[in-house]
Amino acid sequence: MAEEILINFTPMETRVAVIENGMPQEIYVERASRRGIVGNIYKGKVVRVLPGMQAAFVDIGLDRAAFIPVDELVAVEPSVQQGQRSSVPIAQIIREGETLLVQVTKDPIGTKGARLTTHLSIPSRYLVLMPKNDHIGVSQRIDDADERDRLKVIMEQLRVEQTEHQDDSGFILRTVAEGVSEVALRADIDFLRRLWQNLQKKIALATAPSIVYEDLPLHMRALRDMAHADVERIRIDSRETYQSAVEFANNLVPEIANKIEYYPGERPLFDMFNVEEEMQKALGRKVELKSGGYLIFDQTEAMTTVDINTGGFVGHRNLEETIFKTNLEAATAIGRQLRLRNLGGIIIIDFIDMTDPDHQRQVQRTLDRVLEKDHAKCKVTGVSELGLIEMTRKRTRESLEHVLCEPCPVCQGRGSVKTPETVSYEIFREILRQHRAYDTQSYLVLAAVSVVNYLLDEASDHLAELESFIGKTIRFQAETLYTPEQFDVVLR
Repeated sequence: MAEEILINFTPMETRVAVIENGMPQEIYVERASRRGIVGNIYKGKVVRVLPGMQAAFVDIGLDRAAFIPVDELVAVEPSVQQGQRSSVPIAQIIREGETLLVQVTKDPIGTKGARLTTHLSIPSRYLVLMPKNDHIGVSQRIDDADERDRLKVIMEQLRVEQTEHQDDSGFILRTVAEGVSEVALRADIDFLRRLWQNLQKKIALATAPSIVYEDLPLHMRALRDMAHADVERIRIDSRETYQSAVEFANNLVPEIANKIEYYPGERPLFDMFNVEEEMQKALGRKVELKSGGYLIFDQTEAMTTVDINTGGFVGHRNLEETIFKTNLEAATAIGRQLRLRNLGGIIIIDFIDMTDPDHQRQVQRTLDRVLEKDHAKCKVTGVSELGLIEMTRKRTRESLEHVLCEPCPVCQGRGSVKTPETVSYEIFREILRQHRAYDTQSYLVLAAVSVVNYLLDEASDHLAELESFIGKTIRFQAETLYTPEQFDVVLR
């Protein structure tokens, strides 16, 4: 499978696209004015402890206080592992006013503040250093049992050799560590230990709230985390960024340095692979399938729902076969769209109802196979009694829509606006309200063009009845700058 990474850099924003077989699969956007903070380490100050929620709010220097649940605090019970709920009341672990060394695991999303953990992790190319956690782990994506054992043995030997560094730090071997040599792993360990020693000195001098470690910018994270053996080329359209990327790769990821290319072409880099067009499509609700069917994505704060429809696909044999083929194609498209749109949290997929259990199993297997390529952790349930597939996808950063868009100022994010008829009746009620409260000669209504046209045309009979009822004249003025729901009733 041919894979390329495209990096488009401007002083205002950096964009990275992962291309597989000529099609964009993932798009990341980072703006200079609003960089993501996942992975950053802060020396924070506890501002509020919530015993009822077994959580606390921590000031790390952002506009909103960040949130940390009790299970993300370093466990006070040896038997409690990270991610498990501690039975110890949070008030016995931390108190308001004390300082806390924390790392961001989720960016502030919507109205929610950042999510924190005290289980620190610092990544390099092949390893993740876990201070104060004496454990050697291997990425679950490395399936080969012999390779997992080989990597564990090497890491244990390296820890024994470096007796002067027996400081109860642990490591996780990342997916890209598969097949790497002992020399490369030793170099990564040395790099991470030096970095942690420097951080400890910085932490000791820092005052709360302040940042003590900042993760790499997007283009360097792409080289560290996304580049692997199957990537053929990494194209960068900025000479300065290219030079810094080559220097970074030579120091940390030498095996990909020769894959980095500077793209000086006149045609924009993202236009070559239709990335711009795919980004625009990814902001829409509707996704067309090649067969003629289509998907509808609805993203809300609580969850994302995906609906599948046959659309113009009428099939060739029978209804069940038509539905089955549409669902198979939809399962493949959904896996790609989740990555492209960076959707996370709870996702409900409403496949077209299938009566054949074997068809249901094949559709779910197809979805599972597509999701195996996803860098984000996904968990999928079976088909429910209602014919739905429920899944979760780990969300650490804002979705593509939330990065590039904002709620509509006209409909306030509802996705719909009131009809001219509805607004006209609201105007009638407001006039009656004003008539009972004030003594005036006439009324002037300022409203959108579509509403004024409706009042003077379809609602003209009702308007005449209202004027007769209140005994006063009502005049209208169309305002081109008014939204469909906006109006004012002026007393004259």
